Amino acid sequence: MATGKTKGSVKYEDIISKSLLVRSGSPAVYQLRPKKEEIGSLRRMTLGEKDLNQTNRTILLVGETGTGKSALVNTLVNYTMGVKWEDDVWFQIVEEEKRNQSESQTSDVFVYQIFGFEGKTLPYSLTIIDTPGYGDTRGTERDVIISERLLDWFRSDDGVHEINAVGLVLKAAENRLSDRLMYIFDSVVSLFGKDMEQNIVALITHSDGLTPENALKALKDANIKCAKDEDGDLLHFMFNNCQTKEKKKKTETGLKRAWDVTSDGISQFTDFLETAKPQKLMTTVCVLNERKVLKACIENLRSRIEHVELQQREVKQTEEALREHQREMENNENFIQEVDEVYKDKQPIDGGMCGVFWAWYRAATSCKVCEETCHYPGCEESWSATGCKVMKDGRCTVCTGKCLASDHVKEKWIYVCKTRKVKQTMEDVKKKYEKNKKGHESKLSLLENLRRKMKELEKEKDQMFDESFHQVVKLQQIALKVDSLSTLVHLDFLIEKMKEKGDTEKIQKLEEMKSRVEETTRAAARYRQTGSVEEVKK
Repeated sequence: MATGKTKGSVKYEDIISKSLLVRSGSPAVYQLRPKKEEIGSLRRMTLGEKDLNQTNRTILLVGETGTGKSALVNTLVNYTMGVKWEDDVWFQIVEEEKRNQSESQTSDVFVYQIFGFEGKTLPYSLTIIDTPGYGDTRGTERDVIISERLLDWFRSDDGVHEINAVGLVLKAAENRLSDRLMYIFDSVVSLFGKDMEQNIVALITHSDGLTPENALKALKDANIKCAKDEDGDLLHFMFNNCQTKEKKKKTETGLKRAWDVTSDGISQFTDFLETAKPQKLMTTVCVLNERKVLKACIENLRSRIEHVELQQREVKQTEEALREHQREMENNENFIQEVDEVYKDKQPIDGGMCGVFWAWYRAATSCKVCEETCHYPGCEESWSATGCKVMKDGRCTVCTGKCLASDHVKEKWIYVCKTRKVKQTMEDVKKKYEKNKKGHESKLSLLENLRRKMKELEKEKDQMFDESFHQVVKLQQIALKVDSLSTLVHLDFLIEKMKEKGDTEKIQKLEEMKSRVEETTRAAARYRQTGSVEEVKK
């Protein structure tokens, strides 16, 4: 139970009675005691009771530890509660946890819900989503899981269904985005489609009230997608972080000025929240599902192209061997040749059940008929192949035969193309390349059939190149920020293959696409390769 008297004791007597006194003085600091719920790796903290007749605004905060996100969350809560400078009190909803940045977080996502103050300072209640789990020591696989948790929160009946603002939090003095910060921004912005750009704003902390030239230039240089004001500048709001500092005679004037900077910034930001068009997250979920399918298609096509190229190598080896044994063939003599035979194999992958409160199953969706992997990494929330997002109307949208969902399995292995040295006779070659011949084909020589097979494989490969190209273009068109690393890998692969094909028009378009994502990719790649949570030295 809180003790001690402050100027705001009467005004906030009921709230103070339910809070814990952290520090007496001016201002007196109290720890709020919201209702807590643990939902998997998501922690929801609710202050007050939700009124279904009141409107709500939702903010998603993104940024590194140390930028002042926690202070910003507390500031938003205090502003919503109507706390003034003269009240001489300050409330904290964020719990101070004594831990090193290198230590793993207990939760990946925090959701703060502030109800019951509508009509006092703001006409709406407030929901704040913080994502401290991104970019910590558990690696990039954990970051993918955090994204999945957010998406499931967006889909949940009791979750968030629209976003009013995505706040990119950084310090005013920041003159260059670290690789880690660019990676974190990229990870979260990648969750949304192009419509979200007008809702992404910069929240500048540790501000002195002057235009944060360094931070804005850092965002611009990093090509971070943000909303713009009427002058075409990045839309930003400024905050100081001095609200809990002890007021003394020598510092009171400076602290009051810092308070006014924050008060102005909060007022402008909350005005933006009131007028900004919210982005419906079901639309976001649909876009993300489509992106998953596109990525799965691209991965599958790439695997099939590699398979065709291995088949071409086998055919070429067979043709060369037949030419070498031309005399034996003419005399109907038998001979033995060695080639690299192509076959499909099952390669084990890491997977299985994960999660405590929510159960997730990590595995790959594969087609037993086509012997192809259709989605890897697969949909963790689905325990069977039939529930995978690449399935539509009971059929797969990815595998070659677009087979029935029931022809697929979700297991801890993927199909891979391999080769093995095999010895084959003339009869073996005939059985393989002359089977199912009809009409005039039956009159063709074995060598002619091999050349025909090579042309068929080349045509099939060209068709897959074109389909891959169109899938990559579509992926770029629908996403505000594509998962840059995976996209760049696909672009490099396609550019290399299009150069072999000599398609200059497609090469030019792919090169343009590559240049647009390359800078962010370099930073993300450097960060992912190091696996470090420490800021890269500037």
